[in-house]
Amino acid sequence: MTALCTMKYLCQATRNDGRCAKRFFGTLLPQTAQKWLFSPFWIVVPDPRKSAVFGLTQPYCTDEKSHTQPKSKAAFGSVGRRIPYRILHVINQDGESLGNMHRAEALRLMDQHGLKLVLLRENAEPPVYRLMTGQQIHEEQLKRAEKKKASPKPGVVQKELSFSSAIAKNDLETKTKQIAQWIEKRHHVKVTIRQAKGSSTDMFMLFDQILETVSEKATYLSKPKVAREGVSTCVFRHMSDKELKEHQKMEIKKNNTVKKDENEDLKSNELYQ
Repeated sequence: MTALCTMKYLCQATRNDGRCAKRFFGTLLPQTAQKWLFSPFWIVVPDPRKSAVFGLTQPYCTDEKSHTQPKSKAAFGSVGRRIPYRILHVINQDGESLGNMHRAEALRLMDQHGLKLVLLRENAEPPVYRLMTGQQIHEEQLKRAEKKKASPKPGVVQKELSFSSAIAKNDLETKTKQIAQWIEKRHHVKVTIRQAKGSSTDMFMLFDQILETVSEKATYLSKPKVAREGVSTCVFRHMSDKELKEHQKMEIKKNNTVKKDENEDLKSNELYQ
């Protein structure tokens, strides 16, 4: 009799465990959107007279993955004494290679000559550093800023024109009209002038002459500069709405001043007559 009661209680406990497990898994299985993963549960029945035992480890979700953010490019400048690499390829302030050396030796040279270490190429093997003066770093930063400013922004079309400094007047007028049309469409226009042999024409004056013709709507994005020997370049852009309003105010003020001066000249001439 005792054995039968014991078996009855064991069977009832097994059914209760089964219903609990069913309700538990029934609430988790519909949550497919979160991709729940479960470790396999186990059932141990060492003795038919004992109840089944269920074991389940803690579930986890695979949706929340760790995303490593891309490493941002460091700004050009002195790295100080923070050098994570053991072996470096070092270039001196004159641009000459000093070969590979330990970072301690590079720091010793930096302190000895009163220079600064600048990272040039991090992806090289070994990374390339250069010893530079503060003035050299400042000049290089200005060059890079100017280059970045001159590069067209995403969605902006940049047109290019190139001609010789010995260009004829009619041809220059044609080129200027083409620039004006592109500026009207709010394109950036890069103009390159090559110094012709035997020509004494100032290339910078040609740039200013072009700007004066299209000055009602255009201005310099990148001011005229020497790209290399015998070649100069600049970039024109359309004025912003604010710049256009300021330009119009300046023109009105200028015209009023000219008219005032003309009226004063007429009055003075009448007095003398």
